[in-house]
Amino acid sequence: MGEARSRFPSCWTWARCQDNGVSDPEREKRWAELFDQLDLNKDGRIDANELRTGLSAWGTPSFFGESDTMCQWYVCAVGDTNHDGQLDIKEFTQYLRTHEKELRLMFHSLDRNNDGHIDVAEIQLSLHSLGVNVSTEQASRILQSIDRDGTMTIDWSEWRDHFLFNPLHNMEDIAHYWKHSLMLDIGEQLTVPDEFSEKERRSGVVWRQLVAGAMAGAVSRTGTAPLDRLKVFLQVHGSSGVSLLGGLRGMVQEGGLRSLWRGNGINVLKIAPESAIKFMAYEQIKWLIRGSKEGASLRVQERFIAGSLAGATAQTIIYPMEVLKTRLTLRKTGQYSGMADCAKQILRKEGVRAFYKGYVPNTLGIIPYAGIDLAVYETLKNAWLQRYCMGSADPGVLVLLGCGTVSSTCGQLASYPLALIRTRMQAQGENANEMITSHLLLPFFLKHIVSHEGVPGLYRGIAPNFLKVIPAVSISYVVYEHMKKALGVGS
Repeated sequence: MGEARSRFPSCWTWARCQDNGVSDPEREKRWAELFDQLDLNKDGRIDANELRTGLSAWGTPSFFGESDTMCQWYVCAVGDTNHDGQLDIKEFTQYLRTHEKELRLMFHSLDRNNDGHIDVAEIQLSLHSLGVNVSTEQASRILQSIDRDGTMTIDWSEWRDHFLFNPLHNMEDIAHYWKHSLMLDIGEQLTVPDEFSEKERRSGVVWRQLVAGAMAGAVSRTGTAPLDRLKVFLQVHGSSGVSLLGGLRGMVQEGGLRSLWRGNGINVLKIAPESAIKFMAYEQIKWLIRGSKEGASLRVQERFIAGSLAGATAQTIIYPMEVLKTRLTLRKTGQYSGMADCAKQILRKEGVRAFYKGYVPNTLGIIPYAGIDLAVYETLKNAWLQRYCMGSADPGVLVLLGCGTVSSTCGQLASYPLALIRTRMQAQGENANEMITSHLLLPFFLKHIVSHEGVPGLYRGIAPNFLKVIPAVSISYVVYEHMKKALGVGS
């Protein structure tokens, strides 16, 4: 490594020229010298292999390891405007000029007391504002990895030298890489919404991502609709001893193969309004919580409160569609001619209040679902960042999907008894005895199920619910990524 270092100028030395009043022409000359040193074959361009070799020789922190594919991605990401997979001198200097400005803004955002140095406490505080909690020891390790003069503080030169070739552009990149609520759809939309930067909101990226998420949810729910219908069927009729295979067989015998998709139309139709309402409500509640602290990030507990209230708002507005979905899912052949006919029959026979049957357990279910989903996800995210984050906050697809799947599944498991009670209340129809049961208070309804079916009765239908998680996550992720590309949203 010592021999390799001697072949290249120290990036720590040439970069510091900018803090000593060096004019722009001299700075451009230094950048040209650096480019010349990286351009090993002297063809006037830097390719992925040359970039990786040069940075490794300087001992620059590695953000893409030994992977040529990731290094090639990096070359394209930093400013390959003509998309030839290489950087010429103009692209290279433009990247350095732009990235230094962004690094300067990042440095000032971390330097809370404006003393020109970042200390351990400021690292902890900044990461905490992004929902990443680290101990003093962990923050010290982060600082030591950047601190080159042993002062236990980071000045501007050390900060810039460390991150000059890192594709992270701002402190919100951690939140950017760990977005998952729109990407993963397992049939419920009770997760706390993701955070979006002011730039994303102004540029319209948010709404394109919402559309991508809605399309992903539509395809995912359609693909797993038979398992969802089976879950609802077992939740309502499971006490009669119907098995998983028996339930599927019975539905096919009663209405044919197409009957497995009953209720899917309205289940897909409600995705768009629910997502839009929840997002708008979340943004308004965030504004109320933040007050005058414009641009400040919410703490995890504040995100939970805002997300729960936003979810409750969205559910209140679209809840009649939830009741229609349950009725259409459980309908027998010929019972309803469509959504409108189902709504008319419910209104005529049961009145307007029928469209809010099960509303109380549904709203109460938001709290354990959103709370546990957020807590588990943040715990897993923090564990990964503390153990494996070496310069990049990007966890990769498998880690992101794994954390999102585990957290959502835990949330569903915690709120499932309330979801089952909600479904049974929604399913109450014309039968007089059922109508009496539906008006019981929630504790009595819970006691009724436990006394007649035992505690396992609160988890009827959970097997098909778990069976659909992996295919639902896989389908929604693939469709979401393709829709983002089609809508022109960067990864």
